[in-house]
Amino acid sequence: MDIQRQPVKNRRRFLYLAAAIVAVVATTVGLSRLKPAAPSVELGTLWMDTVRKGPMVREVRGPGTLVPEQIRWISAVTPGRVDRVLVQPGVMVDENTLLLELSNPDVQIQSLQAQRELTAAEAELISLKTNLEAQRLTQVGVVATAKSAYREAQRKAKADSDLVAQNLISTAEAGRSGDQAEEMTARMEIEDRRLAILTDNMKEQLDVQQAQVERLRAIAAFQRRQVESMVVRAGASGVLQELPMQVGQWAISGATLAKVVRPEKLKAVLRIPETQAPDVTVGQAAAIDTRNGIVKGHVVRMDPASQNGTVTVDVTLDGTLPKGARPDLSVDGTIEIERLSDVLHVGRPAYGQANSTVGIFRMVPGSDEAERVQVGLGRSSVNTIEVLRGLNEGDVVILSDMSRWDAVDRVRVK
Repeated sequence: MDIQRQPVKNRRRFLYLAAAIVAVVATTVGLSRLKPAAPSVELGTLWMDTVRKGPMVREVRGPGTLVPEQIRWISAVTPGRVDRVLVQPGVMVDENTLLLELSNPDVQIQSLQAQRELTAAEAELISLKTNLEAQRLTQVGVVATAKSAYREAQRKAKADSDLVAQNLISTAEAGRSGDQAEEMTARMEIEDRRLAILTDNMKEQLDVQQAQVERLRAIAAFQRRQVESMVVRAGASGVLQELPMQVGQWAISGATLAKVVRPEKLKAVLRIPETQAPDVTVGQAAAIDTRNGIVKGHVVRMDPASQNGTVTVDVTLDGTLPKGARPDLSVDGTIEIERLSDVLHVGRPAYGQANSTVGIFRMVPGSDEAERVQVGLGRSSVNTIEVLRGLNEGDVVILSDMSRWDAVDRVRVK
């Protein structure tokens, strides 16, 4: 009997269907294994640099102002009302230049009272000196009388003693003469001691009164200086920078009346970020940009405390100041920390800090793509930073902020 055969046409159809299914599966698997396309970044928006090897200068930079090294603040010694203002800020002055005049009747009255008390004390000193000298002279006369009586008694006692030996007078009468001589001796010694005490006491009394006079003289001189201080003088040569008082204002004791500076002797006071300040030391070289020239200088002082995230650094200026340099002028200062002789370095990335590891996009040689690599950074400067690992000399890297591409490891630069 005959066997029925399948049509060849149906077999081919099955083969085509199987091949199509295999192709679809293979395409799906291949597409799943493909990496996503790298996002594109415009070249004009990127900041790029090439890794170099060689010397590197470490610097720190900060804004600041020019400040006079010599400032004389003139304060009110005594309260008073401003009667006259004789000069205006900006003029050159010397130590004798009159700035303004104050008035205060109470201060003048106190000065007159102090002078009156001094005059009274000086008169009392003269009167005391006269009285004591008169008493001393009186006592000198008493001593002279006592000495005369003493000598007379001594002569009489000696004569009576000789007469007793010749039996011309009685022994009783001679004894009375001897007793009188002893009495005159004692009286003379007492008067001599009284004169010595009076003389010593006179010196002590005069010293006490003289000290009182000196105290009152010092008080009177102080009060006189108080009156004189109301005529305010500059006290130093320079430029009058500030004079805030106006006619009719009342100045309290200690209030600032004026400020005199030496404009030719200025220093720069820089505000260095506290993260960079630990490397700054006294004596380091600095360059101050005054917007009209650069002046060399060196660090002379660092503030021990940090304020608002910055540390104040004083830089004395060694060179000649350019034209237009004046107190309170805004400047930029750069301080040289150290010079590294042979290190791998690159421009400082916008997001990289010293002694840290960051991801940086490096251009793939021969292509327009950049890949992310982990780079170890070392010591930093204002615009450059040391590369410890992750990059080689000649590599081109992207220094711009690429935080928006943190989710990818490759970008295309077009």
